[in-house]
Amino acid sequence: MDNSPQHSFHIPVMGLAYTIDSPTKVARFGISSVISIIEDNLIEKMRSYYYSQIGETYHPITDQEEDYRARRITDYLNLVNRIVSQQVETLSNSTFEAGSEINKYFEMLPDGNKARQLFQQMNELKDQEEKNQLQNFLKTQIQPGSIDVNIMTKVDKVNTDSSGNPIEDGSDALAALRGYVNSNLTNSSVVLSAGMNPRLFNYMEKLHQLAAKGWGDFEKKIVIKVSDYRSALIQGKYLAKKGLWVSEFRIESGLNCGGHAFATDGLLLGPILDEFKNKRAELRTELFEIYNRALQEKDLRTYNEAHPIKITVQGGIGTYEEDQFLRRFMGMDSTGWGTPFLLVPEATTVDDKTLQLLAKAGQDDLKLSKNSPLGVRFHYLKGTSSDEEKLNRIKKGRPGSPCTEKYLVSNTEFTKEPICTASYKYQKLKIKQLQGMKLPEDQYQQQLSNVLDKECLCIGLSNSAVHNYQLKPFKNLAAVTICPGPNIVNFSAIVSLQAMVDHIYGRSNVISNPQRHHMFIRELQLYIDHLKESMEFNSDEVGSKKDKYLKTFHDNLLEGIAFYRHIVVDIAHGIEELKYRFLDSLEKEEHKLRSLYENYVSHANSLVAV
Repeated sequence: MDNSPQHSFHIPVMGLAYTIDSPTKVARFGISSVISIIEDNLIEKMRSYYYSQIGETYHPITDQEEDYRARRITDYLNLVNRIVSQQVETLSNSTFEAGSEINKYFEMLPDGNKARQLFQQMNELKDQEEKNQLQNFLKTQIQPGSIDVNIMTKVDKVNTDSSGNPIEDGSDALAALRGYVNSNLTNSSVVLSAGMNPRLFNYMEKLHQLAAKGWGDFEKKIVIKVSDYRSALIQGKYLAKKGLWVSEFRIESGLNCGGHAFATDGLLLGPILDEFKNKRAELRTELFEIYNRALQEKDLRTYNEAHPIKITVQGGIGTYEEDQFLRRFMGMDSTGWGTPFLLVPEATTVDDKTLQLLAKAGQDDLKLSKNSPLGVRFHYLKGTSSDEEKLNRIKKGRPGSPCTEKYLVSNTEFTKEPICTASYKYQKLKIKQLQGMKLPEDQYQQQLSNVLDKECLCIGLSNSAVHNYQLKPFKNLAAVTICPGPNIVNFSAIVSLQAMVDHIYGRSNVISNPQRHHMFIRELQLYIDHLKESMEFNSDEVGSKKDKYLKTFHDNLLEGIAFYRHIVVDIAHGIEELKYRFLDSLEKEEHKLRSLYENYVSHANSLVAV
């Protein structure tokens, strides 16, 4: 049976808890989704929950056991895989009837899918014997979506033994990867995000489970999330030199996304996709030469032809027309739909209070914050219990959070051992330092705000599952953080899985904002806002590297605008209203950009004159 995906979209990783068990909800319908395997304490809680759900005995894996982090992850993934396999078997043995899950499976497939077309033919048949034969055949075509995992490469704390010595291959990211490769998942991928981690990439060379079994045949594939072509080439080459093949480059908008935002230097998504489209064959050839040479040096089997490479995209997609453009004109193999699925309880795990906040979210409820302890900008929904808890602690004169999980510890400004910038300990020490610096009031308040913004994400992004499934809380810490993309403001209805899938395929519409900007326009707006913030913060830095950076950023945005004008007919795909709205928005944003930059240059020149 063909193992190619049944659907043309996937559900990316979201937070820690929001897709922690998505495969148990959607995989039986052929939909692929991604589990975060960063937080093994959350995974241990999920083990306890799902073992009870399937009537099996739960045996804890405690943090006193050897390699407990990897073992927890392996067992949870095996457990999820077993649940999905049982669901698929049940589905395959069920009866076709209105409202049944097997009907739902075929009804949700894309219109052009052959199995869906056969299903429609079957429903029209009058001859019962012929109908039974076709039903039996259709059951053989059922295949689950892939169970994929995500490792954020920057989350890689070094762990030590009881004597304080670093554990060999025991850092957080390495242990998580080991947990994944030791699982019994097949036709699965590990999605590596947040840039290159040499220690992790070097460790991958040791893992035979990531190697090809034959041409294009991988049980566990490597997927790299990237923001541009250069990043794909650099990371792809690094792994190819180790005899490892990247099966997919997953392009994500730098700013029009959920969670951590890795802004480019003003390079917009459209031109980035165009570069991948034009250099796709070149990328595959260049990586294949390095890869085959590495295999030869290792005395391993070489290949006459490069393995396939998928190019996929995610970030801000909201309509069928946008999805079609990305796949047909830009040649993307799949699209990632994340944020809209936060309003689909059948697909993601969001507690009721947060779900209602998401449904009501407007433009003013979202911000590109500095809340992440990693020092990377972070999309953030205001008004969550985590937001309220943080503000209450500040009011009581005890800012910061208890640091119980320690996944994001990285700062050694005041301590020998790394600590988290969202912790009580760090914020107390940093505020004391700021108070002693006798800064001008405006500078002091700005720096103080940067300290107080930091928030515990390890627990905040996990607690939705704790609340939903009534799991044992993390040391009585109950606050929830959520990080939707800006696209959430266009969706306000809590909908069924089938309704959202039908929206993706253009069979229905669940958009609540008819004036929604095209995804390319919205990303442009976000980049202009980002540029404006950079200019304001650095307006006194004349003749510096920052000035050069701002000019490059501005020029890249103008090139992106020109590119969009050039392809507007393809973007609109014959819809005149869409074409004129797009061009009008493009003109307004270009005017805003030029005025912004001219004012900055004028101000900089006046400072030089003084």
